Amino acid sequence: MKKIKMGELTSNLTIEEKKEINEAEKKPIMFDEDSPEMTPEKLRQFKRLHQQDQRNKQTISLRVSPSTLNIAKAYGKGYTSFLSRLLDEAIKDESLVKKCI
Repeated sequence: MKKIKMGELTSNLTIEEKKEINEAEKKPIMFDEDSPEMTPEKLRQFKRLHQQDQRNKQTISLRVSPSTLNIAKAYGKGYTSFLSRLLDEAIKDESLVKKCI
């Protein structure tokens, strides 16, 4: 999980707000039952629940190499949705598309 640094903030903060943020950065993160640590598995479950509302995708057949399939399956349950999101992002990268044509 990426920690946001003070210099990355884009809003205009007051001196007091900047001081509070600097002090907060020095404190350890405390997890409890109301605010548990998000493990990779919990994040995957959250993403799947979030995307259930966006089920307007078409089903297709696609051939992939065994090694690619094994890598995707290693990410666990939901690997087909992962591949769909990966393809969605890759298709937007014109240089990558040209490289693969």
